[in-house]
Parts: sequence; C-alpha cells; structure tokens
Amino acid sequence: MKTAENVSRRKFLRGGALAAGAAAGALAAPAVVTAQSPIVLKMQSSWPASDVFQDMAKQYVERVQKMSGDRLRIDLLPAGAVVGAFQVQDACHDGVIDCAHTVAVYWYGKHKAASFFGTGPVFGGSAADMLAWFYTGGGQDLYRELTQDVLGLNIVGFFGFPMPAQPLGWFKNEVKSAQDMNGLKYRTVGLAADLMQAMGLSVTQLPGGEIVPAMERGVIDAFEFNNPTSDMRFGAQDVAKNYMLSSYHQASESFEFIFNRDRFESLDPDLQAILQYGVEAASTANFALAMNQYSTDLRKLQDGGINVARTPQSVLEAQLGAWDKLIDQLGQDPVNKKIMDSQKAWTERVGYYQLMNAPDYKLAYNHYFPGKINF
Repeated sequence: MKTAENVSRRKFLRGGALAAGAAAGALAAPAVVTAQSPIVLKMQSSWPASDVFQDMAKQYVERVQKMSGDRLRIDLLPAGAVVGAFQVQDACHDGVIDCAHTVAVYWYGKHKAASFFGTGPVFGGSAADMLAWFYTGGGQDLYRELTQDVLGLNIVGFFGFPMPAQPLGWFKNEVKSAQDMNGLKYRTVGLAADLMQAMGLSVTQLPGGEIVPAMERGVIDAFEFNNPTSDMRFGAQDVAKNYMLSSYHQASESFEFIFNRDRFESLDPDLQAILQYGVEAASTANFALAMNQYSTDLRKLQDGGINVARTPQSVLEAQLGAWDKLIDQLGQDPVNKKIMDSQKAWTERVGYYQLMNAPDYKLAYNHYFPGKINF
C-alpha cells in the first residue's frame, strides 16, 4: 500500500537524481562564450596630435564606445599617420581608413562646392544656422548628391560642432584697413583662398602643422588657422604679435565626419545610428570645450604680450564685396548655384528670426563689465 509519505519520498529522490545528473552534464559540457570582440574602425583626423581639434575628435570616439557598450571602438590617429591631412577623404573612399575627422574645405580641390559645407559665402547666418541648414534645410541631401552622385565617392558623412567664426589671423603689423592686407603672402584654405586673392593677397594653402615653419622661412608673412587654442598650441605667438579677431572668410564651419560607405553600411543598424548620432552628442561636448579653452587661451595670449584687436569694419566690408564677385562666378556652375540658392533662402528666413529675436548681448556685457571692450 502506497502512503503519502512513500510517494513524497520517491519524488524527492527522483528529483534529486535528475538535478544531480543535470549538474554533472553541465560540468562535463564545454563553456559557451557569447561575448563578441568589439568592432574596431580606423579613423584618421586632419589634425596634429597636440591640437585641440584632436581632443574634440577624442570626445567623439569616447562617446561612440560608451554608447555602443564597447561593441564599437574607434582607433583614432593624427594627421600623417596614414595619409596627409588633405588626403583623408580619398583614403576613406579607397578603404585605406574606415573614417575621418576633418573639414570639407580640405577637399574643395575636387569641387568648389565643398566649401559651401563650412567656408562658403556669409549671407548673414552663423555656423549654428548653417549646421541647422544641413540637418533640416536640405543640406544633407545636397551633400549626398555632391559626394556620391557628382563626385562618385564611396563615402557617407555627417557634420557637427558649429565653430565660432575664425579670426582674420596673425600679422606682423596690425591691420587697420583693407589696404594693409594688399600684397601679403597669406595662408588660408578653400574658397577663403579665392576671397583673399580677390582682395589682393597672395595665398598659400597649407595644413595647420606646416603654418609656423612656413612663416619662419618667409614662405608666408600672415596666416589664419582657426581659433586661439589651436593657434597658441602650434606656436603662432612666436612668429607674429598681432592677432586680428572677426572675419567673413570662414564664418560658418563645422567638423566633417566621413565614413567609407561600404564599411558603414556593413554595420548593424544600431551601430550605424550610434556613429551618426554620436556626432550630435560630440557637437555639444566640443562646443563646451571650445568656449572654455578658447577664452582661456585668448587671455593667455594677451597676458603674454600679443596685441589682440578686432578686424576693422572696412576689411569686413571689403570681404563682402569680394564675396559678391565670387558668388557671381560660382553661380555659373549648376551644382554651386543649387547649393547657394538653398543656403541663401534658408538664411533669409532663419537669419531674420535670429537677428530680430536676439537681444543686444554687447549692451548687457558692457553693463556688467564696463571698459572691457572698445568697439
């Protein structure tokens, strides 16, 4: 006769044996490794290792790695590690590197429309306005058309970090009028080179790391690069003592993040999204770093004896006059015209709102810090 006690005892023993067998099987079976090694992308920048722009590229790399849960890593290299600063787009197209951190103006030799994605005519909008044009005003489609359809490049690209307008640059003597610039041997890049030539300067296009040596050798006698921090780090203050702030030659630039198209599209959709939207995350971090570092280093330059002055109104007016002529010439090319028409229509609407809405920050600054600025 079965009793409840016997039944319970047999169930217990049978269950214990099954559990013991399962445990033994688990011990005998080899461990299954599910973790995957991270995907590593090789990125080269157009910046020397010591430049603040390389620090900003690192901010992007760090965010991509963290957002991907370490599934995606970027091996960031400085300019010259694989190719020259101006050759990173070709290297991405060819698959020599997977991605690049650069600016579009560095490949304007392929098509002058490249400069419209950073250093084009200034219709009255800031770099932030033009970055908004790229993402919501049709710029991204026009960029794809230019790079993929017109030039046949195997790349995709995104833009981030609306840069403060670039200074007119470094001069042996203070610039007090447009005539003071006539005949100078000057370094800049992209359409800014055309602009300065139209103003009577002799222009040489050089990567950032070559500027100071060229100044020392007399190849150039004036130059601009981008900002007080980059300029100070590569020793601009050692070869010139007059630093002119404010200019229309490069007033709306942003970083360009280039990816080999095949490599980018081979990634899982979520990793593609992280690479794309990581640009937007880094853009905020880059801007915060720039505001802190640029202002700190400008003060250091002043404390170190550099004459920091604002570019005269006559120079800015001469630049606009030179832009007028360039716009007419550039507009003869249908690709250029299509992009410029889009940017001009965008700026007419957005710039009007911005200018109408913005309070007079200079008035407030002078109220709380009287005597600090004299323009």
